[in-house]
Amino acid sequence: MNTKITGNHLLELGFRQGKWMKDAITHINENKLEDIEMINYLEQFKSPDPIALHKSLIDFSINIKAENEEEKDNVAKVVNSMQTLMKTPTLVDGAIMPDACPAGPDGTIPVGGVAVAKNAIHPGMHSADICCSVMLTDFGKADPKDILDAAHANTHFGPGGRDRESQFRFPKALLEAFEANYFLNDGNMLQIARSHLGTQGDGNHFLFVGKSKKTGNTMMITHHGSRGPGARLYTKGMKVAERFRKELSPETKKQNAWIPFLTEEGKAYWEALQTIRDWTKVNHEVIHDSVAETLDIAIENRYWNEHNFVFKDGDLFYHAKGATPLDSKFMPDITGPRLIPLNMSEPVLIVEGDTTKTNLGFAPHGAGRNVSRTQHRRSKTGTTMQIFKEETRGLDIRFFSKEIDITELPSAYKKANSVRTQMEEYNLGKVIDEVMPYGCIMAGDFQKNAPWKIKRDKKRLRNKSRT
Repeated sequence: MNTKITGNHLLELGFRQGKWMKDAITHINENKLEDIEMINYLEQFKSPDPIALHKSLIDFSINIKAENEEEKDNVAKVVNSMQTLMKTPTLVDGAIMPDACPAGPDGTIPVGGVAVAKNAIHPGMHSADICCSVMLTDFGKADPKDILDAAHANTHFGPGGRDRESQFRFPKALLEAFEANYFLNDGNMLQIARSHLGTQGDGNHFLFVGKSKKTGNTMMITHHGSRGPGARLYTKGMKVAERFRKELSPETKKQNAWIPFLTEEGKAYWEALQTIRDWTKVNHEVIHDSVAETLDIAIENRYWNEHNFVFKDGDLFYHAKGATPLDSKFMPDITGPRLIPLNMSEPVLIVEGDTTKTNLGFAPHGAGRNVSRTQHRRSKTGTTMQIFKEETRGLDIRFFSKEIDITELPSAYKKANSVRTQMEEYNLGKVIDEVMPYGCIMAGDFQKNAPWKIKRDKKRLRNKSRT
């Protein structure tokens, strides 16, 4: 009588655990396969030999230098992390930009990093804020205060989305694209995609108004990513990538797991990224269009670019984590130059540039940080209002939550002049115009007086009074 085959038998034969195993065991037992007959059948499920890390790191370009003691530690961490990252088996090239700063444990792609992989998409290298991007609309000779006021009335910062009464119309073609992709077609994803349309989130995302240095025209720039839909896709992508990592390259760090492009999952994930990109672009557009409709004024020009995405060129996938694409081949809908914001008190740079061996077709995405938010907060002296007034003198700066966030004030970022100087030194784009600041809106410290915090503090006070 034949011995019933179990998963343990297959593991002892050197096969790896997987979804295939259940059906294979059923087939073997039902057909009473034994010995060479069973081995021949199982051959189709044999995993390839693990892909090893590169023995020596792949060379990458360093377009950054420390200009003071504070920056030395930052740059050292960025370079060390890139050195570990560039041992990932799929990678063939890389670069770091002048605004680079660490974004996680050693081996994590830094903000301001570019990693080029062959036939592989690494969700961890675009991060949860997929397609973080900037859009500019030229409103001609409109009054900047009118633009900022209208924008304040129409935009939405902070957690969550819009209620049904204030939601924007969800384009039919976009809905169909979500429904056609198994990464995106679930009820929660679609619900969030509807409610988050026309929202900007929190953190360093902003709505900026200023005037062109060249024309004097009033321009509005928004900065945000794909919100809830992008975050959900990232989570799903990381789970699929981890499954492949365990099978293909267990030595690879978890944050650098990849989805092979030449698989069903890889192609579906690539298509999902393009749909999220389309959603994010519409997310910018509805806010900009609502301002034009509110004031009944014409739009003279508009362009945009992402700086947190994966760009494809043949079989190469350029993972840009906070890096602005200069090369038009990366943007199928290119309509103008690129945008590089620095901080709320500095102009937004409008740039063009050529691809070089060391920039790989990219430029910085902003000013970056030298220290964490917590470190910056601890370094400041004086009241929050004193710090705010000193750093925003002459500007109309608003926080949507009505709570000042000092970790988004100019001093929280690298010096803008240093970034611009290094852009010139490393040939990372030429500034062709600047949007001089009038004012901006950010989320602010929305958690300061959050209902859950108030409830928690009241509970602490009650408990304290009892002791």
